[in-house]
Amino acid sequence: MRFLRQSLTGLFLLSLTLGLLVYAGVMVRDAVEARMAQEPRVPQVRERVFAVNVVPATFETITPVLTAFGEVQSSRTLEIRAASSGTLIRLAPEFQEGGRVTEGQLLAQVDPADAQAVLDRVKSEQLDAEAEAREAERALALARDELAAAAEQADLRVRAFQRQKDLETRGVGTAAAVETAELAASSARQAVLSRRQAVATAEARVDQAATKLARQAIALAEAERRLADTEIRAGFSGTLSGVSVVEGRLVSSNEKLANLIDSDALEVAFRVSTQQYARLLDDNGQLSPANVTVMLDVFGTNLTATGTLTREGASVGEGLTGRQLFASLDAPAGFKPGDFVTVELKEAPLDFVARLPATALDASNSVLVLGDEDRLEAMEVTLLRRQGDDVLVRARGLRDREVVAERTPLLGSGIKVRPLRGETDRAPQEPEMLELTEERRAKLIAFVEGNDRMPSEAKQRILARLTQPKVPADVVQRIESRMGG
Repeated sequence: MRFLRQSLTGLFLLSLTLGLLVYAGVMVRDAVEARMAQEPRVPQVRERVFAVNVVPATFETITPVLTAFGEVQSSRTLEIRAASSGTLIRLAPEFQEGGRVTEGQLLAQVDPADAQAVLDRVKSEQLDAEAEAREAERALALARDELAAAAEQADLRVRAFQRQKDLETRGVGTAAAVETAELAASSARQAVLSRRQAVATAEARVDQAATKLARQAIALAEAERRLADTEIRAGFSGTLSGVSVVEGRLVSSNEKLANLIDSDALEVAFRVSTQQYARLLDDNGQLSPANVTVMLDVFGTNLTATGTLTREGASVGEGLTGRQLFASLDAPAGFKPGDFVTVELKEAPLDFVARLPATALDASNSVLVLGDEDRLEAMEVTLLRRQGDDVLVRARGLRDREVVAERTPLLGSGIKVRPLRGETDRAPQEPEMLELTEERRAKLIAFVEGNDRMPSEAKQRILARLTQPKVPADVVQRIESRMGG
């Protein structure tokens, strides 16, 4: 009985399983037939719209600013050298690094003992030459008097000879007397010749004395110049640098002692490209005297000076390109030779140009403008200048059109966008301020006070900022970057 009951139970479970499998197969078949009998439905595709910042393209007259980098230098720099050798016995108190001197000021003096001795000896020799000149003049005067006396005696002898000849003709005189008178006249003429020779010798002596006197005058001037060379004076007013001597040092001739820099005659030398240089020429091909602005960034405080473009370099220079220009500075307070500065130079104004963000322009010089139904259109423009983060462009049909301010690879012609107007004109953010600890503030103040290269005006402004309760973060960052913090 037990076996029969278990067999019937197994048979019932098997039948139930087969029935469930048949029911499941029928359901799957009906579902497939119903799915295949339905019509295909295409889902509706929604167009993607991008949000973009747009700016209006307004044509106006803009003066481009050319930006370059240059170095401040002095137009007058003089090497101070020792003209004579010897021991430095005197130095001016200003003869030190950074000392300011005036034109003609005595800076240093070499021991003048040897030069003074030479000058005294030359003066003594000049006195001898002057005495010799006076003696030669007196000897010449005497020789001329003796010549006159000899000439008178010769005339007397000639007249006596003529008288003896007349007496002989009348038969009163004798031939011996005539011959004696003739010999006397001949001797007198010979004496005249001797006196002329003496006069010539006296005149030659006078000439030699004059020559010797001139040579002594030259020697005296040279000795006075050598004595004056023992004094080293400033050729112009300026500042000393590179001082390498002390009082009591033995210097040699032509040894360099220092450099004298005219700090009031500063100029800036900078280099521009050939294309930029061509834009600075006038109609005659000459460099126009444009106005320049020079800026020096000192720990967040800018030193600014104005100037005028004066000249250009004579040659390009080996291994260089472009053109080197020079501009004189007007009242360059705080600037020193060697400063690396930023130079801004105004070019000729450009008419009918639009200022756009540089991110609106692609590599092919085209921009995206807003068209009908807020769809983008590509428009080619002419790039005229780059001004920092902006560009100056010109194109037909661009006036009063709205241009995409920031292009991305997702944007292109025909794409529908949602324009955002006014987002690009955000108000300037306030500078970030920091509250410094006393220890950190003391380190910054000590570093600024110990910096000898910083101008005094800039140092005072920075110290005034550091003493405030809150200090601009950019100022702190600049100082710590230079002190290695």
